[in-house]
Amino acid sequence: MPSAELDYIIEIPDQPCRSRESGLNQGGTEAGTRQPLVILLGWGGCTDKNLAKYSAIYHKRLLELLFDYEIEKEPLLFHVFSNAGAMLYRYVLELLQTHRRFCHLRVVGTIFDSGPGDSNLVGALRALAAILEHRPAALRLLLLLAFALVAVLFHVLLAPLTALFHTHFYDRLLDAASRWPELYLYSRADEVVLARDVERMVEARLAQRVLARSVDFVSSAHVSHLRDFPIYYTSLCVNFMRSCVHC
Repeated sequence: MPSAELDYIIEIPDQPCRSRESGLNQGGTEAGTRQPLVILLGWGGCTDKNLAKYSAIYHKRLLELLFDYEIEKEPLLFHVFSNAGAMLYRYVLELLQTHRRFCHLRVVGTIFDSGPGDSNLVGALRALAAILEHRPAALRLLLLLAFALVAVLFHVLLAPLTALFHTHFYDRLLDAASRWPELYLYSRADEVVLARDVERMVEARLAQRVLARSVDFVSSAHVSHLRDFPIYYTSLCVNFMRSCVHC
């Protein structure tokens, strides 16, 4: 069997990420300030073209990142999308806390877009349907039915057993040991990840004295907040990034 591989792209800029001159640079950022390396953890089925729109948020502010194989010297900011990104982020947190190679990295903040959400079979089916939208109708229906059957069987038969040695990613994030600021961007119109799940996460993080803030876009669909509110979404991300770097 072919081995599973993680698809990724590393973009290496031509210019350093900080200025040695005094005052403000062309993008209006403070010279001499170390700009964060922004890590985008995409949602299920997203493409490079999808994520490029979010990457542009940071590039438009002339945030030129120095990726000179010394990222441990740069502040890191995670931008996490939907439950697929949150699942990966959960394991990233564990590496940051337990692995010698990563424990010295300086994470300054995390942005959650359309997540995280608790177990939601209907939402999961809608997300899978979106991923399979370009597949033939018959194949799409077959895969959805198979997924629903496996999910129900897992919940009834295996969930009680796996709970003994594996914690659901949502529950793990509720009491994560990380204490850097968090920004949650969600919508009550989201039919994949329920708004109440995001709001419960925010309440739990605030109870642990994490600087957590949330913004409800009210009408935008799952991972569509940037598309529907580009200016507002961009300003939220950029302002949060700046506040994390300077706090």
